[in-house]
Amino acid sequence: MLAAADALFAASSSPQSVSMDEIAAAAGVGKGTLFRRFGDRAGLIGAVIASRLEPLQETVREAQEAAVSSPRQRVMELLDASLRFKIENRNLMSAAEDAGISSPYLAEHYAWWHDILRTALDELPGVHSAEFTAHALLAAIRADLVAHLIDDQGMEPEALRASLAAYIDNALGAE
Repeated sequence: MLAAADALFAASSSPQSVSMDEIAAAAGVGKGTLFRRFGDRAGLIGAVIASRLEPLQETVREAQEAAVSSPRQRVMELLDASLRFKIENRNLMSAAEDAGISSPYLAEHYAWWHDILRTALDELPGVHSAEFTAHALLAAIRADLVAHLIDDQGMEPEALRASLAAYIDNALGAE
């Protein structure tokens, strides 16, 4: 079911227009089965996002455990990885918001990003509140903002990544 939903969302430039009926048919199950398994459309979209994030999370965990980068570099790498994910999955992330995942702060993947970023920020001297700073930095790469800048404003993804790097430098102050 998850693979069918992911394939349909990936093939659509507007994942919010993919119906539960279409997903059920592609998965070879009844629509009721989808609702029993995922609860609602938001739950299904959240599960697809989580499955797409798994490989990235594993890579990030491995990099964090190796700790070859400075804490500041880890902050940059974490935010860049999250931004790249949001750029690549901006239609799905927008569909999540349209499906009723009204607050990104309640999403499981947000909690994971925040925790790992806060941990890196805790190691940086001069960061007043790692908890708040993690939230503030993640707010700069909200999916709706990423979609707006790229799709509505025509910003190139590489320019967005460079702007984020400059913003992080400004937010964290001089090394």
